[in-house]
Amino acid sequence: MKSIHTKLKLNNKQKTLMAQHAGYSRWCYNWGLSLWNAAYKDGYKPNVRKLREVFTNHTKPLIPWMKKLSSRVYQYAFIHLGEAFKRFFKGSSKYPKSKKKGRSDSFTIDNCGKPIELNGWSHKLPFIGTVKTYEPIEATTKKITISRQAGEWYLSCSYEFHFHTTPKKTDVVGVDLGVKTLATLSDGKVFDSVKSYQKFEAKLSRLQYLNRHKEAGSANWKKVQLKIAALHGKVANIRKDALHKLTTYLAKNHGTVVIEDLNVRGMLANHKLAKSIADQGFYEFRRQLAYKCKWYGSELVVVDRFFPSSKTCSDCGHVQDMPLNLRTYDCPECGLSIDRDLNASINLRKQVGNSEVSISCGKASPTECKTH
Repeated sequence: MKSIHTKLKLNNKQKTLMAQHAGYSRWCYNWGLSLWNAAYKDGYKPNVRKLREVFTNHTKPLIPWMKKLSSRVYQYAFIHLGEAFKRFFKGSSKYPKSKKKGRSDSFTIDNCGKPIELNGWSHKLPFIGTVKTYEPIEATTKKITISRQAGEWYLSCSYEFHFHTTPKKTDVVGVDLGVKTLATLSDGKVFDSVKSYQKFEAKLSRLQYLNRHKEAGSANWKKVQLKIAALHGKVANIRKDALHKLTTYLAKNHGTVVIEDLNVRGMLANHKLAKSIADQGFYEFRRQLAYKCKWYGSELVVVDRFFPSSKTCSDCGHVQDMPLNLRTYDCPECGLSIDRDLNASINLRKQVGNSEVSISCGKASPTECKTH
């Protein structure tokens, strides 16, 4: 399965319709959560089917405005509530909370069992009507989710994707991630860091400063909050775009990609570099690379985090301390002088086949993907 997340081009009437459906979904979710909690207190064991029956037979007929909106919305709201409780009982998430207006506004609809065809730039959605996107889409899906982010509406869906093996230019490549440069490959190719947050940090700080004395909930406060959210979204999109281009290049053109199992949480403990490290998106890089390697017939190898890739000479194997301020590895044994990131990437490439330090990564699934 492959996922799509793309921006919609809507007029004011369509935006109002989307907001109404999102409000409908939020109302049903909160109603179901309230009834679920009350049932537990009275000693009952609620489930999604019982909630839907009570709502359909007793609550919905009493609220006229619900008849004007798609009935599929409330059904998926209860399904999502049931999934939230399953995650809670498994221990993977906290107890479900009520949804608030303006936060993660979204709703899900389907075509009553029939497939939904997305072709080209305009798409006919069940009950919603025809909507346009900023990029062409070719997909057949069973359901779609429409969400609002920073005042804009986005369409998300999953569809069957037949991945195929691509011809590889290089058998094995080592990839060293860093702060100064996003990635250095063992063949000498360097991908510069986009540093999206650093570029917009001053503007973001200015907006937050101007909003400090505005009354929370006022019209002016909401305007600035929308600008702040849009700027955060722009920063994230720039970072994701760079990571998508890098991971696609690695998975398509290399038979085996070797990376290091970075301790990101430990790296973030360094307060001098924490902001720059977080701006790189190391976790997202590994997540994308894992499923793309499966798509294009490549193998991802993750080297143990305790392997001294930066401290080891890639020529003779001599190990020495390498403080972060030293950008060149100068080996006193063999006289090698090489960029420290390139030296580390070459060492990672050489670890293929060494079972003591490398493991094959299969944690991420192709269904976790979100294309840009």
